[in-house]
Amino acid sequence: MYRIRRVSIPGMIAGVLFVLSACSPLVNRPGKQVVEPRIENGHFVAADGTVLPMRTWLPQDSPVKAVIIGLHGFNDYSNFFAAPGNYLSHLGIACYAYDQRGFGGAPGHGLWSGVEAYTNDLSCFVKAVHQRYPRIPLYILGESMGGAVTIVAMAGTNPPNVDGIILVAPAVWGRETMPWYQRWLLAVTAHTIPWMTLTGEGLHVVPSDNFKMLRSFARDPLVIKATRIDTVYGLSNLMDKALARSEKMQLPTLVQYGEHDQIIPPKPIFLMLEKMPKTTRKVFYRHGYHMLLRDLQGEKPLADIAAWITDHNDALPYGTNKWK
Repeated sequence: MYRIRRVSIPGMIAGVLFVLSACSPLVNRPGKQVVEPRIENGHFVAADGTVLPMRTWLPQDSPVKAVIIGLHGFNDYSNFFAAPGNYLSHLGIACYAYDQRGFGGAPGHGLWSGVEAYTNDLSCFVKAVHQRYPRIPLYILGESMGGAVTIVAMAGTNPPNVDGIILVAPAVWGRETMPWYQRWLLAVTAHTIPWMTLTGEGLHVVPSDNFKMLRSFARDPLVIKATRIDTVYGLSNLMDKALARSEKMQLPTLVQYGEHDQIIPPKPIFLMLEKMPKTTRKVFYRHGYHMLLRDLQGEKPLADIAAWITDHNDALPYGTNKWK
């Protein structure tokens, strides 16, 4: 007969700690500062000398009345801003976007670089753009993960010098709003098999109703299709910080969220909004998905962005401040 071996609680804890220490999530951290961050030859040169691809959409027939820096989401890259940038540039708004480390054409494709790296790059990029437009209002537009980076950067010790913030479906799904088993599974896998990759196949998640755009998105070689577990773990750390620090957002802020968003659940969004100042403009779109600015009705939230930049307190033409 088999004998059942008793295991003490301290023994179980020691075993779990041993497993968690077997491997560590890889963080592809930047090097020390060796250059002054700058925009050069259509790229952004970060403080450690890393060259990050950059895209611009500039007004051609009108003076620049405002500047937007677009910060892309997880597994995406600066091309996310192609249609929004083209639309806004025709309204006199200059648009800049760069590939964040590990995404798009940036070095370390598929690797996480750490929250501090992403927030420092944003602050330095804002400074570089300011040098081009010293007297023009400047805004950060963070989509999904880009929204989380923006929140953490604004609440940090070196916040970007901007006039306002636009958060589009910000990734604030922190661990406090996740089921316990999801938190546990992520922690164990990130510390045991951090190199394993995951895809979205089988999840039946619809990020947008613009299926033509989604087909192009799926064929784009610069969009990451299989994600390392330790990169997901890094994203979760970022979302934790963003949700916790959202109460420190003191600048004029516009938050846009689609009621059909299947990527970021409503619960963390509303928890974030509860923490933020009462002056925050919250706008919902009844037919909006996660890729809100690239949906079939993407021009509606874009028109609201342009209107809000013109007057933070005026009524917006499309969105509503009421949830469903």
